[in-house]
Amino acid sequence: MVIVAGHLIVDAAQRETYLAGCVSAVEQGRAAAGNLDFALSPDIVDPRRINIFERWESQAAVAAFRGAGVDDEQGAEILGASVSEFDTDTERALS
Repeated sequence: MVIVAGHLIVDAAQRETYLAGCVSAVEQGRAAAGNLDFALSPDIVDPRRINIFERWESQAAVAAFRGAGVDDEQGAEILGASVSEFDTDTERALS
């Protein structure tokens, strides 16, 4: 399993607009082969931060979906980012 987690920083006044522009990407991610979870959400403390969480069956599934990444217009709105991929072979259910 691969977990993609981290955050983006955008202008606080543009965060809701940025997230609204991501609806299609989230829908496509959730429908992609090998996707187990895909979410973008506004941070409850930092008005500039968008949290990212994705879970995939494999690195190949991530690569097949990711393609070229965000388009130029969305990319221009990102002021900062910290996103990483984590490989894991163990899962413990907490609920």
